Amino acid sequence: MHVEKTPGWLDWFAGPSQPQFVLPLGAVDAHCHVFGPANQFPFAPERKYTPCDASKHQLYALRDHLGFDKNVVVQATCHGADNRAMVDALLHSGGKARGVATVKRSVTDGELQAMHDAGVRGVRFNFVKRLVDFTPKDELLEIAHRIQAWGWHVVIYFEAVDLPELWDFFTALPTTVVVDHMGRPNVDQAVDGPEFALFMKFMREHDNVWSKVTCPERLSLTGPAALNGQRQAYRDVVPFARHVVETFPDRVLWGTDWPHPNLKDHMPDDGLLVDFIPHIAPTADLQKRLLVDNPTRLYWPELLKA
Repeated sequence: MHVEKTPGWLDWFAGPSQPQFVLPLGAVDAHCHVFGPANQFPFAPERKYTPCDASKHQLYALRDHLGFDKNVVVQATCHGADNRAMVDALLHSGGKARGVATVKRSVTDGELQAMHDAGVRGVRFNFVKRLVDFTPKDELLEIAHRIQAWGWHVVIYFEAVDLPELWDFFTALPTTVVVDHMGRPNVDQAVDGPEFALFMKFMREHDNVWSKVTCPERLSLTGPAALNGQRQAYRDVVPFARHVVETFPDRVLWGTDWPHPNLKDHMPDDGLLVDFIPHIAPTADLQKRLLVDNPTRLYWPELLKA
């Protein structure tokens, strides 16, 4: 079955370079997706975009090429609350992937248990209006309380400008809360300006809040241009991500965001994205916490008890 992509949709970069940065042993790509394939896992009728296919096989080939050991596969909005493609990726990972689902109030305990058995460890609440229709907060809060029984966490995706109106809801969530992409700050503003300072205050006042220091390709205004011929792209995002990593070293995660949905101007080289890491986590200790210790604690805690 052929599915027509959204006009202007950029396919993922098929020839990623080899990173110069050598990832620490056990590193986790803690934010990535699978799309379809549409002939096996149809996209949701209510979706806001139609992507290219991006299969589990292609994701895991990228994992091996870049040098990661494991993945956290986050449910993509194009699949809605149909988590079959994500769960299938987990089941075929040999225990090397965990998942974050999207669920509705109607989800049964049996369905939650089945997802848990497959490797799901969280649910995602999306507040980016251009990507999803609004879900009532009382429904989301009910879901957040239900998933506590499985020890899951909540992932929240929002834009910085919306944090003030969402603050009370976020602080009412009873689980660990993981923020996607640092709340999408405007990197044209100062790192110590009021907008990003509010996000840092949010993390400082709530020790259950974590942040993914991900997606410089989405946030950057300077883009992928190298600096003095070096592999330092997206340099205007570095001060923001580094500030979060150095302030909250035990509550940060990193991921590729492969296959990079909804990018409009360029498709990043995932090898170049890996080389972004030592600029935001400049010491071996910070790199190990960001890439190994923190994602293991959140997604594979059983490995810490072995």
